[in-house]
Amino acid sequence: MSTNPTATASAPDLDQRPAVTVLTSFSEAAAAVVARQLLSADKRLLVVCHDISAIRSGRVRRTVRGAEGLIEDTAVELVHGCVSCTLREDILPTLTRLAGQHPAHGIVLVLPTVVEPEAVAAACAHCLVDGAPVTNVVRFDSYVTVVDAASLLDDLTSTDDLRDRQLHAADDDHRAVAEVVVRQIEYADTVVSWERSGDPFEQARLSALLYRLAPWARHLKIGAKHDTGPQDTGQHGDLAAALLRTGRHDPAAPGPLGRALEGFPIAVHAPDSDCGVVSLLFETRRPFHPQRLHDALEDLTEDLLRGRGQLWIASQPDAVVGFEFVGGGVAMGSLGYWLAALPADRWGEASDYRRIAADLSWDPYYGDRRTALAFVGLRVDATALTDLLTACLLTDDEIADGFDRWRDLPDPFAGCFPLDDDTAPAHSTPAEPS
Repeated sequence: MSTNPTATASAPDLDQRPAVTVLTSFSEAAAAVVARQLLSADKRLLVVCHDISAIRSGRVRRTVRGAEGLIEDTAVELVHGCVSCTLREDILPTLTRLAGQHPAHGIVLVLPTVVEPEAVAAACAHCLVDGAPVTNVVRFDSYVTVVDAASLLDDLTSTDDLRDRQLHAADDDHRAVAEVVVRQIEYADTVVSWERSGDPFEQARLSALLYRLAPWARHLKIGAKHDTGPQDTGQHGDLAAALLRTGRHDPAAPGPLGRALEGFPIAVHAPDSDCGVVSLLFETRRPFHPQRLHDALEDLTEDLLRGRGQLWIASQPDAVVGFEFVGGGVAMGSLGYWLAALPADRWGEASDYRRIAADLSWDPYYGDRRTALAFVGLRVDATALTDLLTACLLTDDEIADGFDRWRDLPDPFAGCFPLDDDTAPAHSTPAEPS
């Protein structure tokens, strides 16, 4: 994901590796519209698609198209029928091969609808092709998500699993539709809205919602007339120029859950309704009372489309707790240790961004412990939500009891946030940063 939406092509132009634009959408039609537009506008472009409708049987169909038409149409047999195998065994090797065969061409990788773009980034970070990283050969230039305005709100408010729509990529794929759609939007450095409705209010509401879901991204719009093709209504007029070879992707930027830890903003604080869309950023140093937080979860998420961020609870003060709400379900899990709970000689395990963020905001009592939660919804009462969250925090009297007493608080989350090793925290309260 990008931290610099205004990046220009000047720096990427110095890089001679073929540029890969990763294009994702939960709507095959929306992705196809944009892919066709790009292919017709840039004669030195290859578009790679994978049909994974038969993936559970171990089969994938790969097509490669250029300006002159179809170049490849290949059936691929996989050792195991799963998305990760498709990435390792075919998608990344195909990118490497095409880069060698067509070094002057850019590549648009159109992901299947249920593949999350972060999976591609993770595969690039860990998988080798012919013994070398794929990034030795290609440059991942931008991650673009196209949303179909006609179906986006229905998908975000749906409680369907992929299985309910026969879209699951594996027998154990229990992801929610809304979860996949949100992750596609949030990981993108560029979000394109494909709008076929002329309703000004609906268009304004969609724009407000998309910006609050991914405020770090560049946002563009395209229209379609009778589904024959898009007409670009973006600020720059030329969709290809706006999407290709922009250099917006920053591989070092964290995902949504890790943004606050690394010192990046996680949301726009816009508690006043914009066409019904509300975005609330809740930040505090004070820890949550575990029982009160647990009891309030259903009320907290009642009117939300999305919740994300980090928090800490008084009974488990060593653990960074990641928080997510989407598709009707809450997920909370361990993101590791707070730096304040580790001996100083282990701080080098954290990223430079995280150590800098901790130093800049260090509290003499709490250290780097802090809650940063973002909530996006329709017709949400931001004041009531803030009051409910505040009521879940420790009171002044409970704060005065101190760290050692907090560990004995009634905790419905006991055992839910395991840490990754047996290293005991160095301090009950944090030491000063070095």
